[in-house]
Amino acid sequence: MKKLFLAIIFINLCFSGFAQLRPSSRNNTPKASDDEIGYLNPKEYTIAGIKINGVNYLDTAVLLTISKLAVGDRIMVPGEATSAAVKNLWDQRLFEDIELSIAKIQGDSVYFDLNLVEVPRVSSIKLSGLTKSETTEIQEKLNNQKSKVVNENLNKTINAIIKKHFFEKGYLNTEIDITYKADTSDANSKIVNVKVDKNNKVKVNAINIEGNKEFNDAKLKKFMKKTHEQAWYKVFGSGKFIQEKYEEDKDKLVAKMREKGYREAEIVSDSIYPHDKNAINIDMKIHEGPKYYFGNVTFVGNAKYPTSILKQVLKIEKGEVFSEEKLEKTLRSSPNSDDVSSLYLNDGYLTFNVDPVQTKIYNDTIDLEIRIFEGPQYTINKIILKGNELTNDQVVLREIRTKPGQKFSKDALIRSQRQITQLGNFDEQKVDIKPIPNPADGTVDIQYTVVEKPSDQIELSGGFGGGRVVGTLGLTFNNFSAKNLFNLKAYKPLPKGDGQKLSIRGQTNGKFFQSYSFSFSEPWFGGKKPIYFGISAFTSLQSNGLANSNPVQQKIRLNGVTFSLGKQLKWPDDFFRVDYSANLQQFRLKNYAGYLFENGDSYDLSLSQVFSRNSIDAPIFPTSGSNIKFTVQATLPYSAFNGKNYGNLPTAERYKFTEYHKWKFESQFFQRVYGKMILKAQAQFGFLGFYSKEVGQAPFGRFRLGGDGLQAFDFLQGSEVIGLRGYANNAVVPEGAPTTAGSPIFNKYVLELRHPITLSESAQVFALTFMEGGNTWNRFADFNPFNVKRSVGVGARIFLPIFGLLGIDYGYAFDRIPGQQDGGRQPFTFSIAQQLGGFN
Repeated sequence: MKKLFLAIIFINLCFSGFAQLRPSSRNNTPKASDDEIGYLNPKEYTIAGIKINGVNYLDTAVLLTISKLAVGDRIMVPGEATSAAVKNLWDQRLFEDIELSIAKIQGDSVYFDLNLVEVPRVSSIKLSGLTKSETTEIQEKLNNQKSKVVNENLNKTINAIIKKHFFEKGYLNTEIDITYKADTSDANSKIVNVKVDKNNKVKVNAINIEGNKEFNDAKLKKFMKKTHEQAWYKVFGSGKFIQEKYEEDKDKLVAKMREKGYREAEIVSDSIYPHDKNAINIDMKIHEGPKYYFGNVTFVGNAKYPTSILKQVLKIEKGEVFSEEKLEKTLRSSPNSDDVSSLYLNDGYLTFNVDPVQTKIYNDTIDLEIRIFEGPQYTINKIILKGNELTNDQVVLREIRTKPGQKFSKDALIRSQRQITQLGNFDEQKVDIKPIPNPADGTVDIQYTVVEKPSDQIELSGGFGGGRVVGTLGLTFNNFSAKNLFNLKAYKPLPKGDGQKLSIRGQTNGKFFQSYSFSFSEPWFGGKKPIYFGISAFTSLQSNGLANSNPVQQKIRLNGVTFSLGKQLKWPDDFFRVDYSANLQQFRLKNYAGYLFENGDSYDLSLSQVFSRNSIDAPIFPTSGSNIKFTVQATLPYSAFNGKNYGNLPTAERYKFTEYHKWKFESQFFQRVYGKMILKAQAQFGFLGFYSKEVGQAPFGRFRLGGDGLQAFDFLQGSEVIGLRGYANNAVVPEGAPTTAGSPIFNKYVLELRHPITLSESAQVFALTFMEGGNTWNRFADFNPFNVKRSVGVGARIFLPIFGLLGIDYGYAFDRIPGQQDGGRQPFTFSIAQQLGGFN
């Protein structure tokens, strides 16, 4: 009985193993008889041919390799080779049906047909339950799943991609339902329908910490900047859980503990578990360890500088709390370049290295041995410049502070990078500097790689001013080349490459208002020294639109020209510069009210000197540095020597030649406060004085405060416009004073927090929040720098290379201006093509 049972099992296995092998009747050759291919009477054949049918997507050669059947092989039919071929193909999970059949037999040669039905593939993936932007983001991540085989692995892949996407954004409970629908356009394809319900973002209910003794829970939680427990009073940091941020916070938590001297601090374990459907709890177990202090610090390997000098630079005293962060900062990574490495790297030691070794740990004290590897001093051999396709080499090379023959200097590299970005012709984020040392001769080549960006700007806008529509067209070419002005081959569309600036601008609403300006500047006048030369001219007309013959025609015309020369200084440092300018303006009034006189001409001939220091690291979104400017402008004191009795002169004659002296101080400071958050602090002050009480205050050159700070369409010319967000244009005036006259004294303060949204080549965008205040006075006796009109608000800036800097702000004004409509308040402020790095 036992033998019979085993025989039955053997027969069943034979039939199941070769069940897919059967004769084919799809050809005219006689098919083999059942005896010839009987499963109990196999015969040996040579494979003469294998034909694969039904394949649309797969490579037939690869399928034959997988089957392990090959033409020329000698196999038993039926036998292990045929059953293994079918099994190998099934194992790929690519087919719904597999049939291996004999097409014909000739002598001892056999021909096979391999008939396959492929598993359906994905023709398209349709998402539902998401916003338009979310759908676009997910579709991009699922694009490579198209044409994939429809199986369980596809489901798992789609699930993983979508859940990972939303998991990183704080949606920990995303639910996904996947269904399939036949594609009527392709019988072997299916449409994948994916329904997504991301549910609510998961928040942190509680962070439970154990094992901490020296640090209380509140202190440790404060170290975790981006993972907070949810609370109604937490305006910033709403408690949403982001896995990536949580992992960063764990590292920061440990780093902060070690910074306080607990060098053995670590997170022993942590777990995340649901509190409810929309919240989680976090349990963390902390090991603090003992608190350590610096012990003896010794230096070895230093030949260039004595130990006493290195200890002064290191700034670590015995008995200080041990901090690896402070040690690293003073050895290698001080932002002010006052670390040990910078001391050497600024003196040519390009291959310098330093290695702090903890030589002894006793009780709570750690002795350090600072091992110095000075290496040789390197001299700069040559400068290599790449990527400047439009800008001429000399424009970049003249800004570079690393010169052949000089000793290598890290600070010179940093300064060179800043100077290149200040040109405005290259992408600030892609300026790359690579030292290439040549150890054989002790020299180093410096390779500068830049990426050109569009720098020309166009201002095309329509505005509303004086009850009429005003059109503006402005063109600014920031990389102009005057020497190629008559070289037609250099026009692309204008000659470029020499770093000069040409600007043309016009505004008009027809016969009521017209304004045209032109300016040209050359930062390296003569081409050998950084001497700035500039010339600008303008003309503007404001009238009531009536013809000249009309006796009530009212108009004011302002013409002006300015010549400027400037020079970069080397003392106190080379961030300083001095600029001189000669300015001539002509005011022509006819029946024009608002000034001290209504008819006549007035001339303003003045000289000015600007003493400034600009060390900001980027023109559009500065992250560090300062911009300080002190300006003195003055005319001749005509009343002191022309012998005229100003008490008896008509008003128009009194101001025929305007006389005044003007003093201005402006400052901006930029500082990174946390992450990418930048603090901008700004202060401004201006004073317009006079020489003679008989002449009195000049009618022109005063200050007007409020609004966007843009000159644009303006009824009153010859004044300096200072912006103050939250208030209307020119609204901040002394009580009872007209808004048109302007004031001789002003001050303004700004605190602004900025955070970048994108700093790409095509657009730079950042958001900001601000507090600012300012005021104006007519007399110094009334001046009080702390009596200011205050406002707070939020805003955004976008820099597009072709349009310049565009902005919008919403400001809330705290203080009403007596006598002004709506208290002088104006919430929204727009700015177009505002000057980069300007003080408005």
